[in-house]
Amino acid sequence: MTHLDELQARADRRIMHTYAPGKAAFVRGQGSMLFDAEGNAWLDLLCGLAVTNLGHAHPAVAHAVAEQAKTLVHTSNLYLTDPAIALGETLARILGWEDANVFLCQCGATANEAAIKLARKHGKAQRDDKVRLVALEGSFHGRTLATLEATGQPGKHAPFAPLAGFVDHVPYDDPDAVRAAVTEQTCGVLVEVVQGEGGVRPVPDEVLIAAREACDAQDALLIVDEVQTGIGRTGPWFAFQDTPVVPDVVTVAKALANGLPIGACVARGQATKTFQPGDHATTFGGNPVTSAAALAVVRTIEQEAVLSTAHRRAERLRNGLDELVATSPLAVGVRGRGMLLGLELVAPVASDVEVACRDRKVLVNAVGADVVRIAPPLTISRAEVDQALATLADAVDEVATTTQPADHTSPKERS
Repeated sequence: MTHLDELQARADRRIMHTYAPGKAAFVRGQGSMLFDAEGNAWLDLLCGLAVTNLGHAHPAVAHAVAEQAKTLVHTSNLYLTDPAIALGETLARILGWEDANVFLCQCGATANEAAIKLARKHGKAQRDDKVRLVALEGSFHGRTLATLEATGQPGKHAPFAPLAGFVDHVPYDDPDAVRAAVTEQTCGVLVEVVQGEGGVRPVPDEVLIAAREACDAQDALLIVDEVQTGIGRTGPWFAFQDTPVVPDVVTVAKALANGLPIGACVARGQATKTFQPGDHATTFGGNPVTSAAALAVVRTIEQEAVLSTAHRRAERLRNGLDELVATSPLAVGVRGRGMLLGLELVAPVASDVEVACRDRKVLVNAVGADVVRIAPPLTISRAEVDQALATLADAVDEVATTTQPADHTSPKERS
């Protein structure tokens, strides 16, 4: 029995079946590589779902965690600790918001949950029925009941219906629909700059502008979900910083502590005056260990000029994927920004490409029937980028030999 089979058998007995059977099992990570129990090295182009931006086992993060764990691990939200306050100050600085207020929590869903509650309280201060939220079709904002309802994927709603019914979803690429949906009953608009789980789809600037203008007109909050795009994933610290809009609230998680569970909801302007003591809380928010890890992440990115290096690697990766599109009958386009890219296929065989890559010890994932997501560490080397491109080309070629021919047009053009 392999290590994977053994772990899966144990999981089947004791772990709730919320996930499909494991596709691999790992015992160690280093940089862009993961290692299984048999000693095989796997190139990680998924990055723990856009989490380990500094790669696995980064020494600066490991040192910060170890030192903090030896000093102080937990105090609850009743008391103050320096790492949590310092993290709030750091987030304000990299956002460029002098008046920023931060709520620290455990993950992206709890960050978005806080943002939704913030928007509803902001709305109710104006009128009792100003509690509706506008979100985009294809979006993903979490798995709690409120964030699940905000998620624009009906298939994920079905097992838990009926939901509360306070979210209005509109097409991700229709600015007029956004404007029409925001009314005097709308407390906030929740958007991603790039829809990660929705197929690595960039949201057009026109939609973001429409959302900003509509929120201003109705005194609603514009919330940008940067859970997957934040901390340098698309280029700047936050994806919205490459757009024409500035939100009232930003949520961040995943890469903030390079693998430790943390999230943050950050507000500016009038939104900073909304929450009062007792309105919201979490026992583990601002945990000293995870906060210390997050501080080490930001410090390392700045000291090692990671964003600049990642920009060059992202260009190399994108250019290579464009070359693959130009030569392959199966690959039709590349979308996304920075180190969050989707390889578009002309047929619903993304899962087959994922398997073909996995057979070659390279990790990607099918984030749609015809889209393969590629989200490597920001610290990936030139040689690893070239290895990734060569493997993807081999995998796509293998799948193409068993796929029926199709028109070489993008999904947008075919719709």
